[in-house]
Amino acid sequence: MSPRRNHPKRSARPKQNEEERDISLSSESIEEHSEGIYRVRKITGSTSTKPYRCPGCDQLIPTATPHTVAWLEDDVESRRHWHTVCWTKRNDRKPRILKSKTAPRY
Repeated sequence: MSPRRNHPKRSARPKQNEEERDISLSSESIEEHSEGIYRVRKITGSTSTKPYRCPGCDQLIPTATPHTVAWLEDDVESRRHWHTVCWTKRNDRKPRILKSKTAPRY
């Protein structure tokens, strides 16, 4: 009887960082908006490993949820994680105005 193997087999190909992976294999695209040219990447639920806060609706994007990552082409620091619906509807949003309970409704 051969001994039991408790450690995982090593992968034949080395793992790549997110920045080093081949863009042609990912769902990355380029979109032109009034603010500039955005790089947009669709993230699957299996590759989403931590929760993010959506800047469109200010709600939490839970772990393992498909969503969209977008950033200005020249500014990687502006990269933000959005709900896919929030990203597609972001130009249709009106400014958010907080009103008190006693404020008029018109």
